[in-house]
Parts: sequence; structure tokens; C-alpha cells
Amino acid sequence: MVRCSNSLVGVLNFLTFLLSIPILGAGIWLSTRGTSECERFLEKPVIALGVFLMVVSLAGLIGACCGVTWLLWIYLFVMFLLIVLVFCFTIFAFVVTNKGAGQVVSGRGFKEYRLGDYSNWLQKRVTNTKNWNKIKSCLVDGKVCQTLQAKKEALALFNQENLSSIQSGCCKPPIECGLVYVSPTEWTGISNSNNSDCTTWSNSANALCYDCNSCKAGFLANIKRDWKKVAVVNIIFLIILIIVYSIGCCAFRNNRAEKAHSDPRWRP
Repeated sequence: MVRCSNSLVGVLNFLTFLLSIPILGAGIWLSTRGTSECERFLEKPVIALGVFLMVVSLAGLIGACCGVTWLLWIYLFVMFLLIVLVFCFTIFAFVVTNKGAGQVVSGRGFKEYRLGDYSNWLQKRVTNTKNWNKIKSCLVDGKVCQTLQAKKEALALFNQENLSSIQSGCCKPPIECGLVYVSPTEWTGISNSNNSDCTTWSNSANALCYDCNSCKAGFLANIKRDWKKVAVVNIIFLIILIIVYSIGCCAFRNNRAEKAHSDPRWRP
């Protein structure tokens, strides 16, 4: 007789199997229809996630509902590794995003961002040219500065704008450069600042401050905010994983008990 825990594991893994189908489909769609570097960057991780969920859910489904003990054992082993990985990533996310915050600028509605304020690990990710070129491609394709480019507002109104961290870092030069405001994405004059971003800045719509350290810092500020949210979600996900793992252990014991009852060789 299949116990309640076996049925519950079967239902949960059936739902996970159904979830893996659209995830895998999305990865395949990105591989065939993706037009931007950003979309192609997501292709392999999405396909890998879809295949992983599909294989693991099938192992748990067959192992629990069909009494295949060795499959259920593999399922539990993978679940245990997943719990360890999620736990480690959650701790890691809190550690690497602990440092860094936007700098308040007097008389401005937005903050400015400095690369040196963030953890060394995050800094190394964005100062790597290969990594940053991919990120920059995503920012350009995402047209993060488009709304500002369309505005021709006066400086007083621009100073009150509630810019996102990426817009503040990538779409305008740092305030300390002392450049003359023409429009949100057009500035003129010669800077006396030693900040390298002041010479990196360009009025070209495809350049702006995408190669500035302030842009990299603004991107990291966005990553920090997102990772904090992900870490909280991971805690909830970790609790769910532990509950499912516990139910799976019960199902595994049920399989062993039924096997021992039907086959004397399995009895302790």
C-alpha cells in the first residue's frame, strides 16, 4: 500500500515536472529566436534549469509512486545537495551585498554611485572586460536611458528626477565633473576633475557613460537590491525544500519497509 508521504511526493514532483516544460521551452525559444546578447546569455542557464527540474522530478515521481527505491535515493541525494547549495548561496548573497550604498547629493533627487564602495568580489565581476561587455550590451539593448533621452526639461526639473541607480550611473556624467547641462543625456564643457569617468563620458546615444565606473557601480547597486530580494526568497524556498526532503525520506522508508515485507532478503 502506497503511504500518504509517497503520494504527496508524487504530486509535488508531478507539479514540478509540469513547471519544467515551459522553462525548457523558454530556453529553446531563446536559443532559436534570441536576437540580443542578453537573451543569448540566458539561453543555456534556462535550458539547464528546465532539464534539471524535469529529470529530478521524474526520479522523485517514479521513485515514490512506483516503489523504485534506488531512484528515490538518487532524488533525495540531489535534494540534499540542492539544500546545501541554496543555503550556501543565500549566505554568500548576504555577505557580498553587505557593502555599498548610493551617495546622497545635495539638492538632487537622485543618488550617485562609486565602484569602490562595493565588495571586491562584485567589483572584479564588472571590471572584467569580457563580463562588462556582455552586461553593457544588455543595458544598451534594454534602452535604460531612452526615457531620459526623450526629455528636454530644464536643469531644475532634472535635478529632482528620481533616477534609478543604473540611470544615474550610466545615462549622465558624475556631478563632480562639473559639466554644463544641456539635456539629461547631453552635457558640454571641460572637466577639471581627476575622475576618469569625466573623460569617458560621451554625448553619443550608444556610449554615454556605459563604460564609466559610475555605471558599473549603478549596476552593482541594482544587483545588490535584487540579490537581497532573492536571498529572502531563497530562505522561503529552503524551508520548502527541507519539508519536501523530509517527506521524501518518509517515502524512502516506506519503500524499504514494503520491500522488506515482500522480500525477506531486504529485512534487517
